[in-house]
Amino acid sequence: MTTLSRAPLLALLGLLAAGPATAQQGAEVTMTGRCERLVIGGLDVTQNCKEQLVNTVSRGRTTFDFAAWDGQTLSFSGSGAQHEQTEETEQLQPISLVVAGMKNKEGIVRSPTPAVGACKFSRPEPGKTMIACEANAQGKTYAGVFVTDAKPGAEPGKEGAAGSAKDAPKEGPASAPKP
Repeated sequence: MTTLSRAPLLALLGLLAAGPATAQQGAEVTMTGRCERLVIGGLDVTQNCKEQLVNTVSRGRTTFDFAAWDGQTLSFSGSGAQHEQTEETEQLQPISLVVAGMKNKEGIVRSPTPAVGACKFSRPEPGKTMIACEANAQGKTYAGVFVTDAKPGAEPGKEGAAGSAKDAPKEGPASAPKP
């Protein structure tokens, strides 16, 4: 697993833009930063949101995984083939599935639910990139907004760059759902 910031995000966005054949190979990127919003089934749990986001591209699906310190998880998943560029700098990933999860003694219990929504993200900029997901499923709202943590002028993988191994949270990333 790779823990980086802008460079892997660019690579992952490149996989998305390249189409489903490339996305079949699979990739996972853990980004550090600030979770600005996390709503699971209409319940705002932003105060418990972890400072990391996992983006996975596997078997033709793109998934954005949010996690909270209280054991809750939320994944937004959609077909990578439906990914589109809405502006020169903005990408849109339609979402067809949300997966709410809760950690317990046996592991994480996940509840996959068909959904309608999208994740928007911009081409990584010096300093920050925002990933904003929102979907509705069974009359409930699911949302997550995450801003990557990068210091202006810092190069990914170099001292001072966000997402370097020393900046990664000690606890492991949220588990990606199996599409």
